[in-house]
Amino acid sequence: MPEGDTIFRAAAALHRALAGDRVVRFETGFAHLARVHDDEPITGRTVERCESMGKHLLIWLTGHLVLRTHMRMNGSWHLYRPGEGWQRPASDMRVRLDTAAWVAVAFNVPVAEFLHGRDIPRSKALATLGPDFLSATFDRAEALRRLGAAGARPIAEALLDQRVVAGIGNVFKSEVLFLCGIHPDRPADLVTDAERAAIVDTAVPLMRSNTGPGAAAEIVTYRGLRRTTRQAHGAENLWVYGRAGKPCRRCGTPVESAKRGLEARPTYWCPRCQKID
Repeated sequence: MPEGDTIFRAAAALHRALAGDRVVRFETGFAHLARVHDDEPITGRTVERCESMGKHLLIWLTGHLVLRTHMRMNGSWHLYRPGEGWQRPASDMRVRLDTAAWVAVAFNVPVAEFLHGRDIPRSKALATLGPDFLSATFDRAEALRRLGAAGARPIAEALLDQRVVAGIGNVFKSEVLFLCGIHPDRPADLVTDAERAAIVDTAVPLMRSNTGPGAAAEIVTYRGLRRTTRQAHGAENLWVYGRAGKPCRRCGTPVESAKRGLEARPTYWCPRCQKID
């Protein structure tokens, strides 16, 4: 599943390409979006802005209409020039939005809906989001409060709960907990105030450092060389994620991994560097 940094980069790339331009073509494989287009045509509207909220991507159009998409596991937004060949088959297209200069295509996006701007604060998907690590208005105090109220569930699960904090996913969850020396199975209510502060204060700059210039390509959900180690080489850019059985970069102990939760999400950790108590 794309994490918040990926969606942030996607929104930024879409904004650079589309904002201020008029929609000249709109197509969709979703009947509920097509009905909106029939009643309130998307063509002729201007793209006002594109932005991310946690793992949600919002495209704001004139007339107070907002297209919300969520990538889940396999969705992606691509940008092409008119007439350029697509890197995915047309059968995977779920939403297509053209301006005179660009073709924006959402492939295999499982969640898409139109909202009126006034309904954003009441949207069930958006209103329940916790503080977004990548938001310019990130509320650190509220993030600490919600982490402190996460109960006895493992801290790794609490970090993935978008109602607690928004945007973080499997990669940054594992990397942040390693950098803070906290075992992913530690109950959230046994994480100290100082450790919660360390988690937040590590996650924010780490995730933001992966949204800077040069991180995105024309395929705007490109994951790039996501880095947490400050090493640019692809084999050395992460501390523990995806490195099960390989030696810890700090102590040499083999990295362990397991799948947790209903969605069997992978978690990686060093059993020596990360203490469970």
